[in-house]
Amino acid sequence: MFANLSPWDLSIIGAYFGVVLWIAWWASKGGGSSHKKELDSTDYFLAGKNEGWFVIGASLFSSNIGSEIILGVSGAGARGEMPQANFEILASLILILLGWVFVPFYLRTGVYTMPEFLEKRYSKACRNYLSVVSIVAYVLTKISLIIFSGALVFETMGIPFWTGAIITVFATGFYTVLGGLRAVIYTDMIQAFILLGGTAAVTYYGLDQLGGWDAMIDTIAKAAADDPTKLPPEHFFNLWRPFSDTDYPWTGMLFGAPILGVWYWCTDQFIVQRTLSAKDISNARKGTIFAGFLKLLPVFLFFIPGVIAYALVQKGMLNLSLDNPDQALPAMITGFLPVGIKGIAIAGLLAALMSSLSSAFNSSSTLFTIDFYRESRPNASEKELVRVGQIATVVLVLVSLGWIPFMRTLMGGGIFHYLQSIQAYISPPIAAVFLLGLYFRWINATGAIVALWTGFGIGILRLVTEFLSKEGIIALSKGSLLDLLLGINFLHFALILFLFCGVLMMLVSKLGGQQSDEALRLTTFQPGETAFNFRVTTDGVLTIILIVMVLLLWILFSPWGIG
Repeated sequence: MFANLSPWDLSIIGAYFGVVLWIAWWASKGGGSSHKKELDSTDYFLAGKNEGWFVIGASLFSSNIGSEIILGVSGAGARGEMPQANFEILASLILILLGWVFVPFYLRTGVYTMPEFLEKRYSKACRNYLSVVSIVAYVLTKISLIIFSGALVFETMGIPFWTGAIITVFATGFYTVLGGLRAVIYTDMIQAFILLGGTAAVTYYGLDQLGGWDAMIDTIAKAAADDPTKLPPEHFFNLWRPFSDTDYPWTGMLFGAPILGVWYWCTDQFIVQRTLSAKDISNARKGTIFAGFLKLLPVFLFFIPGVIAYALVQKGMLNLSLDNPDQALPAMITGFLPVGIKGIAIAGLLAALMSSLSSAFNSSSTLFTIDFYRESRPNASEKELVRVGQIATVVLVLVSLGWIPFMRTLMGGGIFHYLQSIQAYISPPIAAVFLLGLYFRWINATGAIVALWTGFGIGILRLVTEFLSKEGIIALSKGSLLDLLLGINFLHFALILFLFCGVLMMLVSKLGGQQSDEALRLTTFQPGETAFNFRVTTDGVLTIILIVMVLLLWILFSPWGIG
């Protein structure tokens, strides 16, 4: 594995592990909390509810940017599929929604988990549904995928796939179990800047190898001119595809992708748990805005390196098969980075891997411990709750390892496409129940649970049918109902399912009565209350700047810009 790594590279990687483990040890001893020597459940699952905006924002970004995002987005760059980068840009807008609309409700209700909020808004049945579905989703779209992509990183460096997967699990699980969310968010803060530094180094040295930006464009153009089957430069830098595009039509990106974003950024325990650790609403909101600015960077630090890798392959300067472009970034790291810089870049990939995996571990254990164990044993001690959370993490890891062989079958369009398509099948009913429930007080628990289960059934039907069809287990008749179901683009499917679940929830709710005003006081907008305060504030100005920057990126990477 380390045959082409110098002692300096190995020292940097070793120093990275040393810092991470020291932070985990510090957090497990009550670091950041002067009055506690032993972790209680608030410390372990919510980091003591005492964190500031910078830590929260960095942790939001780092938890999201796992190695599966880095490998997936850079792979999209090598394939010329820039619309996938739009998910990163859209996240900046959805983070604004999290900070201004959702966070105030979560903090004023004092919840530990998102299912707990659903119980306060609707019913115990809704809580149980979201708890189960969330844990299953972590296995399908988070833990196993992070382990998978981490193993790909190790595989590129000479370690067998399953050996890399096991190393990934145990290295990260150790410090997560040790220190809980406090360890996770403080290591996230450090890892965010390590991964940004590492990927920035890859971008810089990649362009340097090609001779600069213009040389990269010329290389891609020459390859397209010599071989009509290869993509022209403008195809690599256009976020928007026509409605007829089978993968990423502009209508799906503009109207379907935000639904995935609302579920992931605004209602998913994996992300929202960081904002729940804030000392107050102001710090939570500033943290989401800070994370929004950070989410503009992946286009330049993850996607562009993939395009650079494609150009390097055309010139014969990089050993990479374009049949497996998700390995573009690791191939660039091992291929030409200088001594020392290579160690920083590998540490960056490991930081991305460990930050998102540790976050998934901690969120999973929080859901199981708070929503199931504490509910069945309300008198459980703080020490017992922490221990159960640690055991739950280990069990979920083993289940995730078992899912990986099935996951590989579904990944025909690459890591990132797999991730987004799975989310499109399970997120719409959850997004509808959360978002519409804040604004429409008359939506009741019956309408919510009917919409959740109906939407879940339709989504799973699509997922299972797709798997069986790809495996050749079933053959679909052209024009049949299942064939039509599979024929819908996954982003359009998300939009249709969201609208269907919303209408169904409203219709069923109209047949029953509204919940009491007291029950809705903390979980819905009250008459005359709005999410956005239009006074001139720092948060407001930063929000407007962030929106303008998103719009400028949309124009830059379009036919009106360089696309």
